[in-house]
Amino acid sequence: MTGASLTAAAPARSPKVRLPHWDNARFLAVTLVVIGHGIQRMTYDSNNALALYLFIYAFHMPAFAIISGYFSKPGPLSGIQMRRVLTDILLPYFIMEAIWALVKFFAEGETDLNPSKPSWTLWFLLALGIFKLILPYLSQLRWPLLWAVIGSVGVGYFDNVDSTFSLSRAIGILPFFVLGWKLNEWGLMERWKVAERSVWLFRGLAVTIFAGWLAIILGNIELWRTIDLRFWFFYDDSYSGLGEDQWWAGGVRLGLIVLAVILSAAFFTLVPRRHTWVTDAGKATMYVYLLHSFALYPLRESGILLDERSSAMWLLSMVLGSIALSLVLASPLIKRLFHYIIEPKPQWFFAPQPDDEVKRTPPR
Repeated sequence: MTGASLTAAAPARSPKVRLPHWDNARFLAVTLVVIGHGIQRMTYDSNNALALYLFIYAFHMPAFAIISGYFSKPGPLSGIQMRRVLTDILLPYFIMEAIWALVKFFAEGETDLNPSKPSWTLWFLLALGIFKLILPYLSQLRWPLLWAVIGSVGVGYFDNVDSTFSLSRAIGILPFFVLGWKLNEWGLMERWKVAERSVWLFRGLAVTIFAGWLAIILGNIELWRTIDLRFWFFYDDSYSGLGEDQWWAGGVRLGLIVLAVILSAAFFTLVPRRHTWVTDAGKATMYVYLLHSFALYPLRESGILLDERSSAMWLLSMVLGSIALSLVLASPLIKRLFHYIIEPKPQWFFAPQPDDEVKRTPPR
């Protein structure tokens, strides 16, 4: 794997070729994650912050799941791929959970170390692991995308499926991961690459879609605050946990899935297809994703972004600061400093494989 991309836990079908479009998309998506977490506390007192938060959360994690699925293979895992699941997903998860346990102990006196309950942003790592386990089985079925949607909508009716090991959230966003895999199979992105004459037409449509979504948010901001719409975008709680135990609650999630697909399509359409100044940063999204929460934790817990510090100027400052934080965390210096905890490669941990023996045997 070249670089620590959050979405590259599953090896690409052409691992030696990196397409600028996907690296650009990775970095822009992870920057939206940082912005969303940076302004979260401001949403309590600022309608502007809530509007931006809803705008981002409607599609940013679904877009991540789509990218992850696009670079995933549906077949049985090889020995190398199984090792990558351990080194790229599970090992960083347990390392970061241990670090978070120490942070919470010294900052809050909390001593509850429970790896089955992911801390803050770590849920997505476990979701990736679940996706890897499910995809080979889903790929054997007819209409796998349909079954993923049924699972996502259906899981909301069960209160006993919760955030333990990120199960509820993983099933909730599974359709986007499967959609990404199907996009690769359908070759739609290859068609997008050659659609030179239609690029600006599609991008104009994408801008219109985003503008329409923003207008809907701003025009009904008090309604969205009243019904706590933002919690629906987490794909985490059951419908009764969200305060909606009616039989039609699944239709709301289905509508949000459709909305997320449309907004994700608009997002990918607007992402530059050529090499840009953020392309290289797209190779280090794992560093941004796993480390930014430590930088934002003091702001999140101190209450500094509440009340009078929720003004438009503070909101703009947090957005710009979040962008700067993403760029810093994707820098080569950060990669050198934190390489061993973000990309651990404990070869001593694994049993010898036939391929390893062949590599160690010199040619005669």
